[in-house]
Amino acid sequence: MTAIWSLCIGVLALALLVAAIGLLVRGRHSESAEAALSNAVKRSQNQAPVSVDATLPWWKRMANELSHFGQQLEGSRVQQLLLAEEDRMLLDQAGVGHSHGQAIFLGARLMTALLLPLLVVLFSDASGVRWLVILLAAIAAGLLLPKFLLRAWAKRIQKAVHDELPLFIDLLRLLQGVGFSIDQSLQMLGDKMRLALPVIGRELEIANLAYGRGRSREQSLNRLAESFDNEDMRSLIQMIVQVHSHGGAVQEPLKNFGIRLREKRRMNLKEQVGKLSVKMTVVMMVTLLPALLLVLAGPAIIALAAAVSQMGSTS
Repeated sequence: MTAIWSLCIGVLALALLVAAIGLLVRGRHSESAEAALSNAVKRSQNQAPVSVDATLPWWKRMANELSHFGQQLEGSRVQQLLLAEEDRMLLDQAGVGHSHGQAIFLGARLMTALLLPLLVVLFSDASGVRWLVILLAAIAAGLLLPKFLLRAWAKRIQKAVHDELPLFIDLLRLLQGVGFSIDQSLQMLGDKMRLALPVIGRELEIANLAYGRGRSREQSLNRLAESFDNEDMRSLIQMIVQVHSHGGAVQEPLKNFGIRLREKRRMNLKEQVGKLSVKMTVVMMVTLLPALLLVLAGPAIIALAAAVSQMGSTS
């Protein structure tokens, strides 16, 4: 009975892989047709066709393949199952929440969920219930591995935002001090300060583009305020929006906000140091105390043992 179940699961995995390959091949055919049509249009305009894929790095070509594979499932039930709201939020936090990034994530998740079980089927020498458990574990690992990597990436970007926030406040305050308006300051930080603020500068550039296309300043900065789960960033964006809407001096509020932020972080560091000292006490008791007892009480124990052995020999 177990062998029948194993055979059924193996056949199902192979069928899913064949279906995935079919979708990929169909996508490649449609892409080739579009490329041929584009080349024909270029020839009609006396322009030389350019092979875009040949000039791209291998990882970009792979990302395009995964994106095209994921786009084949757009709007389907599979996309609803494998692209939950939490996954969309993580993609947004990682800065790839657009449709291309979602398609890449969906394609990577499907490919790993199909390739890992196929590797188990081809190379595993287990049998019976053990083979079935390994196969199910491979399917689960293939589904969860891209999400774990995406979550680690999103946490890394959240930490980068947390680290860049004090410098962002200081630069904004500096630009306000030399006479820039809020719009000019945000434009300068988004365009010219990308080296100092890689993550926040990129988000400001996106916000400036949205603002230039007609969105309000509050709507354009909403992503920066809500995507990174940072309460300090949310408070700062609210202050910027209020100053932009109602006017007024922002240099002094920025100074006070920066002081409060640094004081808050200093208190958090003190709290972490206090917790670390408690943990180190346990470590010292486990590691240092036995060595200390051995050094202090070792000579006395050796002398006592020698006295006892001498008394035994004399008796």
